[in-house]
Amino acid sequence: MIDSVLKKHPTKFVGCCLANPAENGTGVKQLEDLILKDGYRAVRFNPYLWPSGQQMTNEVGKAMFSRAGELGVPVGFMCMKGLNLHISEITELCTEFPSTAVLLDHLAFCKPPLNDEEKLAFSELLKLSRFPQVYVKFSALFRVSRMSSPYLDLVPLLAEVVSNFGANRVMWGSDFPYVVPESGYKGAKEAACLIASQASLSSSEVEWIMGKTVMQLFQGQWLP
Repeated sequence: MIDSVLKKHPTKFVGCCLANPAENGTGVKQLEDLILKDGYRAVRFNPYLWPSGQQMTNEVGKAMFSRAGELGVPVGFMCMKGLNLHISEITELCTEFPSTAVLLDHLAFCKPPLNDEEKLAFSELLKLSRFPQVYVKFSALFRVSRMSSPYLDLVPLLAEVVSNFGANRVMWGSDFPYVVPESGYKGAKEAACLIASQASLSSSEVEWIMGKTVMQLFQGQWLP
């Protein structure tokens, strides 16, 4: 279904496929086919799909990560159980393969910190700004906020992320359709703009976060 949508509306949608970390290495060929034949332009690494006891830095993971970079496709990391569990893997991959762009989904699941462990996770997120290829998705705000919409406890987090990464490496995302029962797409977008305003971001920075960053990363994929 997604394949048909991409073919029917190539200037409206950019597809993100899911990496297959099977130990036999078939995921590398599958990734190539999805990108070169089916037109996907991003790939997600879900660390919880790796075989038991394996990490994303195993032979298969590195092969897929490297190939994604060669094909000009960013890799998204979905760290649902916490960035601290995967920071060493992400750091190793970014260090070894600097040409592969990285997307950290949903603020890398860093909530407004309440304890030392959560403060460390957010600190590690900010430290990833030293890698020029790393982008942060300010997305699914309802998943990382401890408050209801408009999620104003995220104001200081966004301010620090932009201060470290620059607005041109931060992009908003709604997490549609999951956002619908939370605040709705419109409400999610309005919340992001309000948070940016309260974080004292400039209109230019807001423009980057709300569209220019993703347009630049996937240059030539959408009509302006």
